Amino acid sequence: MTAMSQVLPRVDALLSRGGRRLLGLAAPPGAGKSTLAAAVAAARPGQVQALPMDGFHLAQAELQRLGRAERKGAPDTFDVAGFVALLQRLRVQRPGDGPVWAPAFRREIEEPVAGAIAVEAATPLLLVEGNYLLHERNGWAAVAPLLDECGYLHVDDALRVPRLVARHVAQGRSPEAALAWVMRSDEANAALVQAARPRAHWVVEGD
Repeated sequence: MTAMSQVLPRVDALLSRGGRRLLGLAAPPGAGKSTLAAAVAAARPGQVQALPMDGFHLAQAELQRLGRAERKGAPDTFDVAGFVALLQRLRVQRPGDGPVWAPAFRREIEEPVAGAIAVEAATPLLLVEGNYLLHERNGWAAVAPLLDECGYLHVDDALRVPRLVARHVAQGRSPEAALAWVMRSDEANAALVQAARPRAHWVVEGD
């Protein structure tokens, strides 16, 4: 059974309830949550829009000022209050309202870009994806109550970790530096995400 075939029934069930719905999809780095969310949105055009948490990364200059650049991707390297405020706005957005503009994270420049995603009021379901949707520290506990449901995407580490290394190599790191970053930073973050898995409403087995 594919990940798509596991998620689409959840999506359709929420759509059948009417109104604006927010469905969360949490997973550790490299699990493929962004790819899955985009595929689900493509399968339900006009009904589902993917909304990534990653647009709320702090800017690199701010991470350096705070001394957190070497931990980029950790829970305290995001504007969680801004993310919560966006979800609150989206919950009360109604047909006839103007668009709500959300930020996106551009991997080619490794920076967030404000106002990059237009969320239209007519879209009934937003598929919110990110690492820390189920995390309970650093202000993240305010996220889950704003979601109608939150699923967890599980992918075996033997597949997930090489994906992460390949991603960092594609962004310009050497294979050795990429592996070192993944094992020091990404996997520390992955452990936090995996610890929150029991709080998910359901688990998707990735493919």
